[in-house]
Amino acid sequence: MEPVLAETDDAGVRTLTFNRPDRRNGWGEDLEEAYYGHLTAAAGDPQVRAVVVTGAGTTFCPGADMGRLDGLAVDGASLPHKAVDVPREFPKPLVAAINGACAGVGLVQALFCHVRFAADTARFATSFARRGLIAEYGIAWTLTRLVGTENAHDLLLSGRTVGAAEALRLGLVSRVVPREEVLGAAQDYARDLALHTAPRAVAVIAAQLRAAADSTYGEALDRSYLEVDRFIGGPDLREGIASFREKRAPRFLPLEDS
Repeated sequence: MEPVLAETDDAGVRTLTFNRPDRRNGWGEDLEEAYYGHLTAAAGDPQVRAVVVTGAGTTFCPGADMGRLDGLAVDGASLPHKAVDVPREFPKPLVAAINGACAGVGLVQALFCHVRFAADTARFATSFARRGLIAEYGIAWTLTRLVGTENAHDLLLSGRTVGAAEALRLGLVSRVVPREEVLGAAQDYARDLALHTAPRAVAVIAAQLRAAADSTYGEALDRSYLEVDRFIGGPDLREGIASFREKRAPRFLPLEDS
């Protein structure tokens, strides 16, 4: 079976599905390579306007595949120091449809998504401390900025399991819906972005948000002035104004053509 399935609808929303239900979608080299490969392809495909990621079966990704963990537990083992730029710097809307267990490196990947929808039955955990590991892949940075310092300490030090309602309250996710509706809800949201937002503007906004996490307000303001000069008088702004006045859906150029 393909470790990740890909399907694109007429609006340009590509759905990527972790497809290792026999292993509960445990994270491994095959899954990582396939997922990152699909994201890279989607980033360069002008027909793709947004991506939704979910899991096959009853889980999203509950952490590392047990076979991988066993291999890391032997003397002399090492974890490859791989970059995570592909998901973290993805230039198009990246929406998670978290249909079940989401823990460890699975949570790391979910937090790289711009927006997260969760099934009401979903469960979340950092898990690292309970496996004798530290906070991997920069999650100490990411999680702190999402839920605050005290909550990040709580979740990382305890490794405890959090239900969907608490995840929503903490800010781990932005929507909680019935399990049978989570993928459709995420796809509908992504479809709205695909049909009504300017791809180039979205890419710049995502980059601004990443940079703002480490900048002062003045630096963020300066960057906004720099970026806006690229849009004033440009085709995206003209189309945005025209579609609003004409009360029609906008026809923005794809990211690569903007």
